[in-house]
Amino acid sequence: MRLLPTLFATSHVALLSGGSMMYIDAVCNGIDDIPTVDQETRDHIKQRLATEGLDKLREELRLIDPSIYATIDLRNPRRIVHALEIYYTSGRPYSSFLHQKRPERPFDILKIGLERPRPELNDRINRRVDQMIGEGLIDEARKVYHLRHLNALNTVGYKEIFRYLSGEWTLEHAIEKIKKNTRDYAKKQMTWFRRDVSIHWFHPNQTEAIWNLVASRVGL
Repeated sequence: MRLLPTLFATSHVALLSGGSMMYIDAVCNGIDDIPTVDQETRDHIKQRLATEGLDKLREELRLIDPSIYATIDLRNPRRIVHALEIYYTSGRPYSSFLHQKRPERPFDILKIGLERPRPELNDRINRRVDQMIGEGLIDEARKVYHLRHLNALNTVGYKEIFRYLSGEWTLEHAIEKIKKNTRDYAKKQMTWFRRDVSIHWFHPNQTEAIWNLVASRVGL
């Protein structure tokens, strides 16, 4: 948000492009003021997860924050752990920090979404993964294999190749898993964005229709 005033000083239009769901939402709507978790609390909850198990932490979350318990993915340890970290850091349930009043934006927002029919999208994903493999993804992953424990590398593409490099999977299986996980992520993205009724949807080839919409809204 600090960058936008600088951009608007030289142009009345700024373009944000990307597929990161929460990043786009933060720019357009603001984000909840979630407290920063201190390292001691983080380590404590992590240790409890290892010694007591997810079921124990899940039940604890149900008792202290039933609202968040009813909405998050209870099969995801990170979601459970993070909610407990927030509670023990702040003394308040995680849910109490959510859905606060969002700040007014001093600019108009036009949202354009690009979508393809599912078979077309899946085919492009599969071919893109093959291209990434051909252009050196395996060597790239090998160079950072010693850092595979970092959360920043727990991403589609790297995490599957890491399991190949460790000898756990064959290369063929790892590639198929990258394709499947990418398709699943694309589906999750669409589910998220479909909830936003303000998005105008187009096929990427509908360039003229997209341009006409933009021109009519921003006066080009």
